[in-house]
Amino acid sequence: EAHRDPISIAAASPPAAHRPPPAMRKATIFLMALALALAAAAPLQVAAPPPLRRSRFLANANFPPPLSFYDCSKKPPSICLQPGSPGATCCKGACVDTESSFQHCGNCNKACKYTQTCCEGKCVNTFTDHKNCGGCGVRCRTKCTNGYCDYAA
Repeated sequence: EAHRDPISIAAASPPAAHRPPPAMRKATIFLMALALALAAAAPLQVAAPPPLRRSRFLANANFPPPLSFYDCSKKPPSICLQPGSPGATCCKGACVDTESSFQHCGNCNKACKYTQTCCEGKCVNTFTDHKNCGGCGVRCRTKCTNGYCDYAA
């Protein structure tokens, strides 16, 4: 009996009894090709466009306005009325919304205190103001405590 090297045994192809039949191999190749073709033909998912305006939180954040709205003091006043403008008033060379701007509430350079929020151009404390309880425009029937209407302490 001839001695066989273990490496040559492992490298040898499996006996014919263990190989899949040719029809099975062809079916496997066909299914793989079909899956690749379907994946290539599928339309790409496109993300929804971002919203056109910023949320109240982001609008109050101290982000600079888009470059076209900088230096509005050197441009016609109507620049702040253009679509996409952060606001209709030119304050310190930038278009601002004085109805909600923490730094320019109601007028240019009228900043609200740390505990206040700018609601409709007025600095209010949303923890105690019954007309703006917990947020701008939230009205309470009686009183506002800690930002909640009719809060039972």
